[in-house]
Parts: sequence; C-alpha cells; structure tokens
Amino acid sequence: MAIDIKVPVLPESVSDATIATWHKKPGEPVKRDENLVDIETDKVVLEVVAPEDGTLEKILHDTGATVKGQQVIGLFKAGAVAGAPASAPVTAQVTATTAPVALAAAPAAATTAPAGPAVRRMMGENDVAADSVTGTGKSGRVTKEDVTRAMTPAASVSNEMAAMGSRAEKRVPMTRLRTRIAERLVQSQQTAAILTTFNEINMKPVMDLRAKYKDAFEKRHGVKLGFMSFFTRAVIEALKRFPIVNSSIDGNDIVYHGYMDIGIAVSSPRGLVVPVIRNAETLSMAEMEQKIAEYGKKAQVGQLGIEDMTGGTFTISNGGTFGSLMSTPIINPPQTGILGMHKIEERPVVENGQIVIRPMMYVAMSYDHRLIDGSESVRFLVTIKEMLEDPARLVLEV
Repeated sequence: MAIDIKVPVLPESVSDATIATWHKKPGEPVKRDENLVDIETDKVVLEVVAPEDGTLEKILHDTGATVKGQQVIGLFKAGAVAGAPASAPVTAQVTATTAPVALAAAPAAATTAPAGPAVRRMMGENDVAADSVTGTGKSGRVTKEDVTRAMTPAASVSNEMAAMGSRAEKRVPMTRLRTRIAERLVQSQQTAAILTTFNEINMKPVMDLRAKYKDAFEKRHGVKLGFMSFFTRAVIEALKRFPIVNSSIDGNDIVYHGYMDIGIAVSSPRGLVVPVIRNAETLSMAEMEQKIAEYGKKAQVGQLGIEDMTGGTFTISNGGTFGSLMSTPIINPPQTGILGMHKIEERPVVENGQIVIRPMMYVAMSYDHRLIDGSESVRFLVTIKEMLEDPARLVLEV
C-alpha cells in the first residue's frame, strides 16, 4: 500500500514553499528516517524523511514546484528492500541548510578522515572534495559542521565561471530566502521613513573589563565573554528609557511591547538571518553569550528553525566582523530601530586636553522617523555610548 509523502505543516506566516531537492529517485530503495526531499520556505529548509524502510514509488511534484502545507508531493511504498543503503538515522527536523542545485551521488571512495553516510552524502550533494575537509569530531571524524565550513559558494561559482571561459554568464534562480530578503528590504525602504544617526564609542573600558575577567567568566559559565553581550545589555537599558524604540506600527496604532526580544543578525551559508533572543531583559550576560553562541553554531550548520527567527522588537547587526568601518543598517519591519556595530580601530582622540590613541568603534542607529523623533534616536544612541564607556552603569542601571 502506498503512503503519501506530504509537505510538513507550515507556520501561519508561511503560505507556501518550494521543493528544493529530491534526494531519491522513483524505484530507489530507502531506509527509515533517510531524507527524501528538502522543502524550502522563506527562512528554513524542511527535511521530509522516509517513514519506514521501502521504496520511493512516485514523485508527483518535481524540484522547483511551489507547494502548500500538507500537500501530497510523492508516494512511498513500505517494505524491506534488499540491498538498501545503510544510513544514519535522521530525525525529521526544520533546518536552514543550503539547498543543493542538483542531486549528486555520495562518493564511494574512502575519505581522508572517517565520515558517516549522511556526511558523505552532504559532501557529494555540495561538490565538496573529501580531501578538502578537516575532521574535528571524535577521532578526527568529519561532521556536517566541517562540511559546511568547507563549502564556499562564491569560490565555487568563481571557479565554474573561470572554467567556462571569458565573458561567461550563469543564470540561477534566487533561493526563497534571498527572494524574501529582497522583498523585506524593499518593503522597509518603501514603507518606513528611515534616517540614521551616528556616534563613536571608546571601547577601552569594555576591552579592559573583558580582558580582566574573560578567563574567570569562561571557567564559571562555560562560554566565552564577547562584546555582543555588553552591547545587548546596553541596548536593553536604552530601550527601558526610550520605550518608543521598542515599539512598532500597526496601521494607525502604536504597539508598545512589554518585553524585549532582541534580534542578532548573523551570517549563514544561505544568507543573513536574524535569530531572536526572547525576553533578553531577563537574561544575565552569561545566558546571553550562551544563546548567541548557540545561534551562531546553528546558523552555520543550518539548524535554525522558524521559531528561532520569528518576531523581534529590536535588532543588532555587527558589520565589524567583516571589517566594515561604517554603514547605515536597514530596519527589519515591523521594528522601528536597528543598531549597527562596526570595526574596532585605534584612532587618535582627545582626552583631558591630550591626544591619546584609543580603540574606537563607530555605531549607527537607523530609525523609523514616522514614530521616533530625531532627539529620541540621538539620546538612545548616546545612552548606549555612555553605558559602554562606563560599564559600571550596566550593573547600577544609571
């Protein structure tokens, strides 16, 4: 008896999805929990796995088709199949992995470092050579994270174009994530009255405090002390003083949020994503660092779920990790503000009438002028500056 292969239930905010890749062909044997098909939404890729050992009987909707939640996209025939490939169990989950362009067979040859079937298949699908991956798992075993780090889409396209000769062109469809990012950016530009105010922060006090306590912090909490928790804490204190920045516009209404869900923009193989730290005002700096580290790892290996990226009342973006000295961050609607962090660079500044060298960072605050006045945005950013230049304020809340 055939079993329907259905699109998973989609969140309320997601109306449809696209079939990214079928990992099996009709008539091909499949082991229980082996991934059959990747279905891409605006933000994540859903994996649909085999319910039992059996055979993929029929594909009803091919790669590229637009589908709805619970729609039948294929038929599966249950039953033990001789010669079915062994596969590590894969629990059905929501992920944000890069959807491969085409299905490729997993390499049969032994890899330089040991790797499981799922990892070998991932290398095959993404054209990652076994000898280019360094295993960081137990006994040097190659993990999915190792393969993700070895994937360099830009370099891959560059090499492919070079092989095609001069004046070559290549046309590929946008992923749903990239399409959604484009739509949101245009929406933000067209609907919000975006202005940006700038300031600079002397990072020496924070850097000195971090250098003094980073070892004890890591030993006590099991996570490294970074700069992002300082900025997040400073943003929280500023939002308490200027609640209008933590609000949003809904039609002709202003919605004031009694909580602070802070989005942290991070880079992933599929593009920029913004996981959200819920109720950030209730977390300690150690808990923030743990959450930020968790999101960073999940973004790199494609394990961020829709629930991780839904909502948010304010966003922090750190272009400094890529070397940006100054930028104008764009608001993530329906939010009304975003803080842009940048590269820390030693510059001459004047202190007490003397020219001294200090590690300085330019910061930018983009805001929706429909709701936030210029004076409020400036004072909001100055509050962040004061908090970071005198970190004791973060503890005393003054």
